[in-house]
Amino acid sequence: MRQSTGGQPPDPRSIWAKMKASMTETLHIIGGGMAGSEAAWQAAEMGVPVVLHEMRPAVGTFAHRTGLFAEMVCSNSFRSDDDERNAVGLLHWEMRAAQGLVMEMATRHRLPAGGALAVDRDPFAESVTERLQAHPLISIVPGEITELPRDGHWIIATGPLTSGALAQSIRAETGAESLAFFDAIAPIVYGESIDMGTAWLQSRYDKGETEEEQKAYINCPMDKAQYEAFIDALLAAEKTEFHEGETAGYFDGCLPIEVMAERGRETLRFGPMKPVGLTNPHNPAKPYAVVQLRRDNKLGTLYNIVGFQTKMKYGAQTAVFKMIPGLENASFARLGGIHRNTFLNSPTLLDDQMRLKSRPNIRFAGQVTGVEGYVESAAMGLLAGRMAAAELLGRSLPPPPNETAMGALITHITGGAEAKTFQPMNVNFGLFPPIDAKGGRRGRKDRYKAYTDRAKEAFTQWLSA
Repeated sequence: MRQSTGGQPPDPRSIWAKMKASMTETLHIIGGGMAGSEAAWQAAEMGVPVVLHEMRPAVGTFAHRTGLFAEMVCSNSFRSDDDERNAVGLLHWEMRAAQGLVMEMATRHRLPAGGALAVDRDPFAESVTERLQAHPLISIVPGEITELPRDGHWIIATGPLTSGALAQSIRAETGAESLAFFDAIAPIVYGESIDMGTAWLQSRYDKGETEEEQKAYINCPMDKAQYEAFIDALLAAEKTEFHEGETAGYFDGCLPIEVMAERGRETLRFGPMKPVGLTNPHNPAKPYAVVQLRRDNKLGTLYNIVGFQTKMKYGAQTAVFKMIPGLENASFARLGGIHRNTFLNSPTLLDDQMRLKSRPNIRFAGQVTGVEGYVESAAMGLLAGRMAAAELLGRSLPPPPNETAMGALITHITGGAEAKTFQPMNVNFGLFPPIDAKGGRRGRKDRYKAYTDRAKEAFTQWLSA
């Protein structure tokens, strides 16, 4: 236990935690991303000693820049924060109710983003790292784990960028090839290089309670001729080619813009470039399409191009994106890219405690289980950490009811989904049991509110059990 200094008594919390830990086995967690960080925090808060293994920065990945925990490698958005009529907002609510570390730090470092929860990514990751390092029951061990452990209690939360050696060990144990898909990253632009004589600040439908929220996005308008020329350039641009033998598809929630354009010339105009809910103060004519940029840091010096994940090669990206009105002289802090993600066929491999059926001392958590998104990954880490801790403390913790957001996700990945067609899934109301007939006949807004009301009651009961 900590030694007292300056006449101050030892921290009672630390004393109790150490005493409890001496009677409890250790939980090992591989991976310090969203899921691993949340799992470590939840288990330690329940009084279980945790060893957190992280290979970064000694062993890097395509997407990571640092060795910080919970680094945001793609978007800086946790998506909608509406907990009454949105499934991901409900998931935010559940994580906050469970005292989640990821959601606490995301809220602390939020940026204006209309109704979304956008995060200042570097201070967020730094804060998560500091909290984990300071916890009396969490030990951090750097270095790569290359094989599935035979002994002890483990959570594997290595994410979709699991190292090659560990991925091979997982495949050898499961007896089947892990499924895979390609994920893309959007570019980031220096704010000072955006022409605000052409672009303007506005959230769609002026959404948000404060002026800052109502002006959270930079909008770049296009007329029809500009849009058609942009689509032509997207289709003609040189793109990253896949290696021979790569057969993975894309996750529909993160399609490269050029893939969307290939599906139809109007696809982008009804997707990330839709012109609705916006009024251009520089030109009364309604824009044919609009490119939106969202603040990427608190200072407002960096903006990411919303929905513009891409597999274009770097030279092509610069040329094509400078065709966007307002970005003619844009400077890029980061260009987009594409990488291969892997995930388990969880419906066949995991039980409802997120344990590997063939080796129940090992749990999996996060995107590697087949959920998609920061919030979903962290939520599965939260559950895995709590379930593992409960087991080590000599009791059983059932999964949350499937009427809840967390319960719907874990039900889906551990048996609710069709194994033959299983692919990464965001949380959505389609995963929830239908509400009663009366609720089903309501309008959409009222129907979604019925889903979230039911979920909050069920999740509160689960927490208190």
